Amino acid sequence: MRLIKGNNVKLDQFPEDLRPHLIPAPAGEMVYRCLECGAEFDITDLLYTCPKCRGLFMLVDKNEGRLKEKPGAFWRQLFDYRKMLNVPALKGVFLFYELIAPIIPLDRIIYLGEGHTPQVAANGDLACEVGRTFYFKNDGQNPSASFKDRGMAAALSYLNFLVSSRHLGKILSICASTGDTSAAAALYGAYLGDKIASAVILPHGKVTPQQLSQPLGSGAKVLEIPGVFDDCMKVVENLADHYQVALLNSKNSWRIRGQESYAYEIAQWFDYDLAGKSLVVPVGNAGNITAVMQGLLRLHDLGIIEALPRVIGVQSRHANPVFLYYLEADRGKRVFVPVTVTPSVAQAAMIGNPVSMPRVIRLVEEYRGRAGEGSVAVVQVTEQEIMDSMLLANRHGHIACTQGGESLAGFRAAVAAGLLSDPLSQVPQQALLAVAIAAAVLAITGFCVSIASGMRQRRTENALLAALGVPPRSAEAFGVNEADRKWVDDLCVPQPFHVADRAQRRTGAYRAQDLYSRQRLPQSEF
Repeated sequence: MRLIKGNNVKLDQFPEDLRPHLIPAPAGEMVYRCLECGAEFDITDLLYTCPKCRGLFMLVDKNEGRLKEKPGAFWRQLFDYRKMLNVPALKGVFLFYELIAPIIPLDRIIYLGEGHTPQVAANGDLACEVGRTFYFKNDGQNPSASFKDRGMAAALSYLNFLVSSRHLGKILSICASTGDTSAAAALYGAYLGDKIASAVILPHGKVTPQQLSQPLGSGAKVLEIPGVFDDCMKVVENLADHYQVALLNSKNSWRIRGQESYAYEIAQWFDYDLAGKSLVVPVGNAGNITAVMQGLLRLHDLGIIEALPRVIGVQSRHANPVFLYYLEADRGKRVFVPVTVTPSVAQAAMIGNPVSMPRVIRLVEEYRGRAGEGSVAVVQVTEQEIMDSMLLANRHGHIACTQGGESLAGFRAAVAAGLLSDPLSQVPQQALLAVAIAAAVLAITGFCVSIASGMRQRRTENALLAALGVPPRSAEAFGVNEADRKWVDDLCVPQPFHVADRAQRRTGAYRAQDLYSRQRLPQSEF
């Protein structure tokens, strides 16, 4: 029986053995540990790569062994009861305080309402269409409309603690972004007021006006440079290497810690029983899939979950370096090669050289070592499949962006490839689909509204002309060619989806290349 969770339960109403642990005090000894050479560094320094070998860091609590002194059942009960507290610092991702950043005092934690986003079951028609029952984890309901808020809550709480304890004065925070990271970084930085000056670097012409408005509205300095995300990343990496700045991309280990909460919430939602389940997440800079695997492994270490679920990463064919790496079956022959990206409707995933790739390689090995070779997989999908899946989800009551469409397309590809037909346990497979980045819905909404407005104008004028006995104007006069008309009508006019319509939907009623032409991006092969 699931524990009924509520708010405003007084401390003396909780089980006596849990009361001393519900409101935690700082503990532990956290350090940066290099993935390559194993060197450790103090967290009071703003470091993002190892000064000795340039390897990436993972945050490690050297006293995490103390958590293993309690059984998994204790932690399950503690986290469930803690949800009843009315303590703002423990309401977001820091509900799992001991697993996120147990050295930060509660009065330094930033909480803007992030985390604990809903998991919405697919309705019967959608489950039938896909071939499996599944859920969407809708992280678009975070404050800045993306999963990035999880990591920013941890990273900015750490900065708040660092600035306050060391009296550092104002710190410059920087990030490269395709929209979502900049929105989250600027929002959380603004909450800290004079402690943080925010700057974001964006690829010129690759960020929608709707997303651009978010960091500007939060008061950040916004700089656009020629190129793509990877070019922006080179600039901020150089700044972080030579100046005392707070880098807020996923190279920042605190970001990864905060995003681990995604895995913790999924486990809690399913009463910590993840046997026979699969998690499907889109892969861009690879920070989120890193956090998901790391979080699940830590839950498994502590006995909070007994079985590890399958993890499936998804990439567009237009930005697929992780997929290509794991396409080589022989581990000894794998060589990571960055790719040159081409425009994708899943714009947040247009990354050819993921920063967190070294973490992914290390964690996949550990994960497969525990749960089996098939426990982690990466699939590739086309642009058409992303758009079809996004529209399919939205037509069945979900708020899916193109990254959500990418997740659903990846799940459908995994089902078609038989990746879920040989379950890791005897429990029937289910899937949790990560609508990981919903800020992009803003861009798709603007696109649909502009098309709908043009079609509405056309219909109104043609009705008037018909009444006057004048031949109607062609679609081209409104900037819409006749070949697009059925797709536009289907996109803009609500129509029910029926199973009988499947063949029609697969014949190209919704065409991804149209989105490129509307955005005036170069077309490429679909």
